[in-house]
Parts: sequence; C-alpha cells; structure tokens
Amino acid sequence: MSKKARIETYENAQKRMSEKTKKIIKMCVAGFLALCVLGGVITMAALGMISKGNMPQYYVDKAPVNSNTSLNGKTVIFLGSSVTYGYAAFGNSFVELLEHCDGIIPVKEAVSGTTLVDNGDKSYVARLKTIDKDINAYCFICQLSTNDATKNMPLGELSTSFNKDDFDTSTIIGAIEYIIAYANETWNCPVAFYTGTKYDSENYEAMVNALYQVEGKWHIGVIDLWNNEEMNAVSHEDYKLYMADGVHPTLAGYRWWLPEFEKYLENAR
Repeated sequence: MSKKARIETYENAQKRMSEKTKKIIKMCVAGFLALCVLGGVITMAALGMISKGNMPQYYVDKAPVNSNTSLNGKTVIFLGSSVTYGYAAFGNSFVELLEHCDGIIPVKEAVSGTTLVDNGDKSYVARLKTIDKDINAYCFICQLSTNDATKNMPLGELSTSFNKDDFDTSTIIGAIEYIIAYANETWNCPVAFYTGTKYDSENYEAMVNALYQVEGKWHIGVIDLWNNEEMNAVSHEDYKLYMADGVHPTLAGYRWWLPEFEKYLENAR
C-alpha cells in the first residue's frame, strides 16, 4: 500500500471513529434524560442540558457590568431555597449576577427544598440564625419560598405583636414575621421579600397576597415578580428560554429577573 493510500485509510478511520463517538455521546445524553423522566426526577444537570437558557452566552461572567451602579461594595444578605441558590442554572442565580454586574458583596444562605415554616434545622428560620450577626448589611432579601406552597404548609394569620418571640413559626405568615423581626433586630437594615414569577399555584398566590398584609404592617420591601405585568406578558418562546419549569429560572431567566432586584436595591435606602 502506498504512503498516500495509508494516509487516506487512516483519515477515513478517524472520521468513522469521530462519527461513532458523536453517536455514543448523543445516546448517553438521551439515555440520561430518559432515566430522569422515568424516575420522576429532573436534576439540575438534566435541566442544564436541555435548556437553551443555560447556553454559554448566558454565563454570569458574560453579563455586562453596570458601570453606573451605586451598589458596588455593599453587603447584601440573601436567604432562600432553590430559586435563590440557582438550582436550574448550575448554582448561579441573580445573586451571582448582582455580584458580577453591580459589585455587591453577597452573603448567600440558600438550600434547595427548604421552607419558611420552621420544621427542622434546614428551614429558613433555623438557617437565619446561623448567619453572622456582625455583618454590616446594606439590605436583607428573603425568598417567598414555593416549597411552602407545594408542601401545603399552613398559611397562618398576621399577629398584632412586633416581638419576634410571639410569632407562630409553624405557619408561613408567622415565619415571615419572625424573619423580619430578627433581621431588623440583628442587622438594622432594609428588609425585602421577593416572589417568583407567575405559575399555576393557588397556594403560592395566597402566599403572595398574604405577603402584602405583612408589608402593610412591617413596611418591608416587596420585589413582586408574580404580579409584574411586563413579565406576565412575555412570549411563550421567551418564557421557555427563561424558565426551566414554572418555578426555576435558567441563567437567561435570572438575567430577565435582574433589573427588578437592581431597581429595588438602588432605592433601598
């Protein structure tokens, strides 16, 4: 066999191997996603694979830096669950975007699957107490957790008290009031709660409505994405880009949310 023929044979073999490798990779990915669906579990990795909203162009370090921000160097505490964590966006949420784009110093206390209602050592109330009390906080932002809605936690009632020890933290409203009172007493900074964007949940809608009752008593900030008319009018295609499911944003989705957090924080004091 001539030298030229040997080279052509080698190149053809390499090409066939490359095509075979591609097929194997595709089969593995398809199999992985099928297992997730059949098992009734969509993991963060699976969500990342199947969502266009997590493509490299949406990575946090690709987001434009806000040169006109007044937030640079400000410490902001975030308390939440999977949405604050960034479950469907490789562990990156609006928190990391605020750090990259606006220069905040974040203190992020987020654990997926946890509730406002104090039902164990991972609840919002329990984890709140683990945050450094000596932080010079510019603001405290808490997620109105969808897990309380999913798990049918009791809504409770608004108390007439302002004493944190008087609240029934086994209820949603009681836990919210406790968190506000604790944050006021500990860090003496503005406190805000944020909602998720609208999805099909009567329980969560009731929680959003209750949050406004709390706001009327405590005069906290509310970053209300649930009732945001512009966000609710987004096209179906854009919604698919922004949201991995009804609750969890993709990296692109957190960019969609970012201006609402920037707007609140810029005017928090």
